[in-house]
Amino acid sequence: MLQALMDFYTSTGFYGINIGSILMMIVACIFLYLAIVKGFEPLLLVPISFGMLLTNLPFAGMMAEPLMEVKEHITASGAVQYVVHTAEPGGLLYYLFQGDHLGIFPPLIFMGVGAMTDFGPLIANPKSLLLGAAAQFGIFVTFLGAIGSGLFTAQEAASIGIIGGADGPTAIFLSSKLAPHLMGPIAVAAYSYMALVPIIQPPIMTALTSEKERKIKMSQLRMVTKKEKVIFPIVVTIIVSLIVPPAATLIGMLMLGNLFRECGVVGRLEDTAKNALINIITIFLGVTVGATATAEAFLKVETLAILALGVVAFGIGTGSGVLLAKLMNKMSKTPINPLLGSAGVSAVPMAARVSQVVGQKADPSNFLLMHAMGPNVAGVIGSAVSAGVLLSLFG
Repeated sequence: MLQALMDFYTSTGFYGINIGSILMMIVACIFLYLAIVKGFEPLLLVPISFGMLLTNLPFAGMMAEPLMEVKEHITASGAVQYVVHTAEPGGLLYYLFQGDHLGIFPPLIFMGVGAMTDFGPLIANPKSLLLGAAAQFGIFVTFLGAIGSGLFTAQEAASIGIIGGADGPTAIFLSSKLAPHLMGPIAVAAYSYMALVPIIQPPIMTALTSEKERKIKMSQLRMVTKKEKVIFPIVVTIIVSLIVPPAATLIGMLMLGNLFRECGVVGRLEDTAKNALINIITIFLGVTVGATATAEAFLKVETLAILALGVVAFGIGTGSGVLLAKLMNKMSKTPINPLLGSAGVSAVPMAARVSQVVGQKADPSNFLLMHAMGPNVAGVIGSAVSAGVLLSLFG
């Protein structure tokens, strides 16, 4: 009887639990608290944190790789053949993770984002493109910092730097090509910082602007015609893909989704892309990204360095966008609120909402949301182009 109890105990998770697993489960619960109680981007943090919880449960095997066997088979002619078969299947999340590993999920997310995005504010105010480009500055500064740390190769540093674009799908896509072994920490950092935009950005924005600048009101944007909105995704796809071919996958899917939205003749495809498809992929992507956060992968110096470099990249991206907006405000005849520059990171629409909130704290009658969407959607394009440039240089 005692032996039976011992056998049962050794088969439970209590027997296999360790300090690392406990720490990671605590982190997962903190993320769940932030998502559910504080409302910090629950659509991202709930699946990520629950995936983190699942993968750190001892003996659950949610991310276990399949056990393969090689058997020798002698044919009728006497020839020897070796047959590989699955002796034991892997965990559920291991198979779903292949969508991350093979770079399938990120472009599909981009298609859904494109179907939900109105590029009208960017078309109406092309100067917004400069703010979206400026916010990518953090990517390249962090790349140099990661190289200078001596901990990472050029490919790894490029994958870490892309966190500064505040674009989780792009970070996964690039790291899957350049540094697959770091995809877990990079993806968790990118998505976590995306979810924490309302906490990270406001202090930087207020530190770099005066109250007078935050009160600047923007003039009304011009109306954008349907013809312009239909032509825009086609032209952007052609130009970007010719200049930076590796960016074609992300930009192409983003603009395909947007064409579904704007052409007006494929309503069912638009509805599927921006609702059912993106919701399903978000669940798969979030849970599998969280499932890479094992104690063995995360509790080491390199991972802590990635998290630190990631927040630096994000901060520099936010700051550089604000500073360029301040410069443009000095040079422009029409006033530009510097808070719009922080929306140049591609966390859509969170960064634009933060610009609106910070602006209204200075002046409750100030409405910056639609103006902030211009640099925000420009940031999506900018992060994809930046990823394409890094892939061209180090792929």
